[in-house]
Amino acid sequence: MSIDNALCAVYTLIMKLLGIKKSDFIIIAAVLCAAALAFLCLNLFAAGGSVAVVEQNGAVVAELPLNENATFEVKNGGKVTNVVEVKNGEVSVTSADCPDKICQKHRPVSKSGESIVCLPNRVVITVSGSDGEVDGVAR
Repeated sequence: MSIDNALCAVYTLIMKLLGIKKSDFIIIAAVLCAAALAFLCLNLFAAGGSVAVVEQNGAVVAELPLNENATFEVKNGGKVTNVVEVKNGEVSVTSADCPDKICQKHRPVSKSGESIVCLPNRVVITVSGSDGEVDGVAR
């Protein structure tokens, strides 16, 4: 049995098990390829941000330039709830007092439009361009 015959047999078996036709398979493959291409384009051509905007309860509490290493403590009622750190052009949450610590586990962000959210503490950190620059998503 040649490799071509084996692949054809596997393809036929999959089609019968899933109950889809050849045209359905082609449409699914085309949609997946288009989604992968869009994902790559958005990530490869995304503009790097210049400022991390820290909001708490919908109000801006800090704007941290990404070209300067810095640490900012987000406080609620005099108590530090989150520690935001800018390091090497990326912003991350290094400490949080929320129970799940999803914001702390989030990877550092640096591209315009990316964000880190801490729902329990109502903190949102968004990377943006300078001077109200429109990002790649809004274009």
